[in-house]
Amino acid sequence: MKTIHKLVLKSYLGPMILTFFIVMFVLMMNFVWRYIDELVGKGLSAGIIIELMSYAMANMLPLGLPLAVLLAAIMTLGNLGENYELLAMKSAGMSLVKITAPLIILVSCIAVGSFFIGNNLVPYANKRMYSIIYDIRQQRQTLEFQDGLFFNGIDNMSIRVGHQDPKTSLLRDVLIYDNRSANGNMNTVVADSGYIRLSDDKRYLLVELYNGQTYEQTRNSQWYNKSSLRHHTFDVQKQDIAMDGFAMGRSDANQFSNSQTKNINELQGDIDSLEKRVNQATTNSYEPLIKDQIFASDKNVIPSTDSTWVDKSRCEGKLLTDSLAQLSIRDKEKIWNSARARAKNSRNMFSFDESSAKSSLNQLYKSKVEWHKKVSLPVSIIIFFLIGAPLGAIIRKGGLGLPVVVSVIFFVIYYIISISGEKLAKEGSWEACYGMWLSTFILTPIAVYLTYKATNDSALLDTDWYAGRIKALKERYPIIEKVNNAIKFKRHAKRNKTE
Repeated sequence: MKTIHKLVLKSYLGPMILTFFIVMFVLMMNFVWRYIDELVGKGLSAGIIIELMSYAMANMLPLGLPLAVLLAAIMTLGNLGENYELLAMKSAGMSLVKITAPLIILVSCIAVGSFFIGNNLVPYANKRMYSIIYDIRQQRQTLEFQDGLFFNGIDNMSIRVGHQDPKTSLLRDVLIYDNRSANGNMNTVVADSGYIRLSDDKRYLLVELYNGQTYEQTRNSQWYNKSSLRHHTFDVQKQDIAMDGFAMGRSDANQFSNSQTKNINELQGDIDSLEKRVNQATTNSYEPLIKDQIFASDKNVIPSTDSTWVDKSRCEGKLLTDSLAQLSIRDKEKIWNSARARAKNSRNMFSFDESSAKSSLNQLYKSKVEWHKKVSLPVSIIIFFLIGAPLGAIIRKGGLGLPVVVSVIFFVIYYIISISGEKLAKEGSWEACYGMWLSTFILTPIAVYLTYKATNDSALLDTDWYAGRIKALKERYPIIEKVNNAIKFKRHAKRNKTE
């Protein structure tokens, strides 16, 4: 490897790592604010939170890698251009493609690695992340008593505390309503002080009360007629109450399976099976529905031969009386009830087949979208580099100022186009290949145009070049200068008038 290639590669790796962690930090903050209400107050350990954040970070890699590649490319080429290093390389006879050759190889390796990340790591991380989020949602909040307020986080129990010492956790003026008894008995406990906490494994509620009274209202089998009230005092009362839902349970991650938790081979298998299911649901159901339900001929209901079943070609102009008109009222009612039942059955069968077909069709659209998303990710990374490197060479500004603004603008455009195409593909309005590759089709000509301009040393974003062009136009066409002076004179007169 040439020394100059080592310089370019070293100049790129630093901004790449820096921008990658900045982008992932911003995306992680978005994730935290999205689930902050579900994470707070559950008494989660640091290990659970770190595990959830790790899986969420792996899930955001397909979104963060293209932006990091784009921003790092603009910063690297911008720094080289700002320090006239890029100009020195071009003066030595090196083209932009030859200068960025090691970066192209590096980005190609990143693109290939991103495919395996999106195909293997992201589905596993999604499955684990969904499992942890479900377990957190099922877990109850920890015991947090507020002075003067009832705590209703335990089934069939209400606890009110007058005051809680923040240092010793001693509770004052404790009132407990206990309705856990299956036979309808209700216990009311009043105590001067005590301690209420969960056990270390969060499976039991440890209650220790001092100087209190217990009121137990018991009912017999005929509780609506008779009841009795028992009362006794105590100096110390200890209870170990079994609790469910406070401990962090771990569900099987395999039950959280959808299109986002499968690799490309599993998605292809789902696509094949779903296409067969949709075809069967949309085609095979109509023939038996029409034949067996709508136009079914039930001769057991109609006792005589119906006129519609008779060959009328032999009647020679004679009017054939319809058999329905000859039936009695009871037979007509029987035919009417049979026809109505068949109509209801037909409607129910059609509704079931339609809902089944729609469900399979929605799953098919989502599977196709995820399949194309995994394939389009490496291509988008290469395109972002082909946009960022020429832009950096054109604007010749490094740092985190203008490169950040330009990269964010391009990424927002890419994100909006991708989201719009994905939505249309999931709704079935577009084919999945069109929706997921729309951003690539739009950004590829831009990347080619910018590469062409950067290779030919175009002053595309040079403000001095535009100022010189405007000045030349004013000198060639004096009318432009006159119009500009007239506009300035009107603005000055209007400003003086308002003052």
